[in-house]
Amino acid sequence: MATSAMPTRDDFAALLERSLGASQSFEGRVVKGRVTAIENDLVVIDVGLKSEGRVPLKEFTPPGQAPLVNVGDEVDVYVDRVENALGEAMLSRDRARREAAWDKLEAQFEAGERVEGTIFGRVKGGFTVDLGGVVAFLPGSQVDVRPVRDVGPLMGMSQPFQLLKMDRKRGNIVVSRRAILEESRAEARTGLIQSLSEGQVMDGVVKNITDYGAFVDLGGIDGLLHVTDMSYKRIQHPSEVIAIGDTVRVQIIRINRDTQRISLGMKQLETDPWEGAEERYPVGRKLTGRVTNITEYGAFIELEPGIEGLVHVSEMSWTKKNAHPGKIVSTSQEVDVMVLEVDADKRRISLGIKQATRNPWEKFAEEHPVGTLVEGEVKNATEFGLFLGLDGDVDGMVHMSDIAWGLTGEAALSQYRKGDRVTARVLEVDVERERISLGIKQATETGQSELRKNDVVTVTVRGVTDGGLDVQVGDEGPTGFIKRADLSRDRDEQRPERFQVGQKLDAMVTGFERGKRPTFSVKALQIAEEKQQVAQYGSSDSGASLGDILGAALNKAKENG
Repeated sequence: MATSAMPTRDDFAALLERSLGASQSFEGRVVKGRVTAIENDLVVIDVGLKSEGRVPLKEFTPPGQAPLVNVGDEVDVYVDRVENALGEAMLSRDRARREAAWDKLEAQFEAGERVEGTIFGRVKGGFTVDLGGVVAFLPGSQVDVRPVRDVGPLMGMSQPFQLLKMDRKRGNIVVSRRAILEESRAEARTGLIQSLSEGQVMDGVVKNITDYGAFVDLGGIDGLLHVTDMSYKRIQHPSEVIAIGDTVRVQIIRINRDTQRISLGMKQLETDPWEGAEERYPVGRKLTGRVTNITEYGAFIELEPGIEGLVHVSEMSWTKKNAHPGKIVSTSQEVDVMVLEVDADKRRISLGIKQATRNPWEKFAEEHPVGTLVEGEVKNATEFGLFLGLDGDVDGMVHMSDIAWGLTGEAALSQYRKGDRVTARVLEVDVERERISLGIKQATETGQSELRKNDVVTVTVRGVTDGGLDVQVGDEGPTGFIKRADLSRDRDEQRPERFQVGQKLDAMVTGFERGKRPTFSVKALQIAEEKQQVAQYGSSDSGASLGDILGAALNKAKENG
């Protein structure tokens, strides 16, 4: 019987090299294998190596589904190692699926194609998505076009996603569901917006409310309903008129087809309250309104729903000139106003609160004519006088020269303090300039009340100026002035410098200034004395000369002496 030759050392080396080469070519590759058995939670697979490999059954189980593997199935697996310590091949179904999925996903990413996936878990900042064996990250902001409170209905359901970023080395994939929805909405919006026209009236559902308005769903496209277009009346916040979920009838005001923005209005479907406003609110009409808003420059008054007028701060009060409007009126307060101006084209009505009441200066002048005594409180003292608070919330001024007889202005001012109650006499009321002049010294019996025009009095020189003399009657009497031209009938004697402070002289009262301050004249006294002498000692038809008359008067004076 023939015998075969024993293999040589070289034959063993060649066989070992072929065996190792075949084994090494399997590692790190995806190969096909056949399922030979399913034992408990393991799937036994034969890939043509010396020994079979075992793969966990869960790797054949899609999220939320039953295992998709049976004995005899041909499956792709990834060979991690040809043989482990137990002599078995180390295989992975997940790794095979991932490798195949990565290849497919990279091709789809390059082509910008959508991919199918299933949301199956939550992680910090978002969710996990199964893309056919590869786990991707879905950020919370990329789930929907609007924040989603409950993602439960979206989980476990196959749906399209857009690949945003891929990094195979790190195994990172970021996907977006929002991009798919926005693309679909954009297509729907483009078609829908072409079918809309300005002026069109339609129903919509309020989807969102902001401080400046509300977004209304018109059936696949949203429009902005601005707060100023909700009603003709003033609205502080859109929630006063509408709520999320409300069905509202709106009119399309503007359409920007380039930006696909739609502006809506509700008030445009109502009757414009400004129609006929000029006839309903003629200038000069008095009416009652409600304060709706207060600003630094005035207050807005609602006359009827949809029509407001402005009361400028200068038209709010006769007496409170520099007060903030909020110090005069308050929101929701009802006030009486007068229509000052109407501009229906600009939708403006100017109103006045003070005009709806009587001018307090007119009332004061009527109730307190010049010469009337009034009582008031010192509200302020200035370098030129005192301001008194009077009835009717008006102020009157007492000039420093009208405070006291026989005192300088500064000395008279020093006698009064803020809050003092004083009695004064009304000297003048200027309604147009809103001024009331008062005199405290004129309210006393001492002084000008004892003087009358043409009275002859002895005065004392208090001061000498180029224009004349400042004089006073007695020690505590009224003060007045003698003009330079009234110092003497003789022009050469009309020199103030020939008088000295403290010198006494006789003068005639010739009148009273605006503040009832008397004026005196030495010249008038000389003329009056001359007329008296003429009447006593001669007449114009007696033939006597002025020298004869004066000589006779002097002789008689000597005889009496």
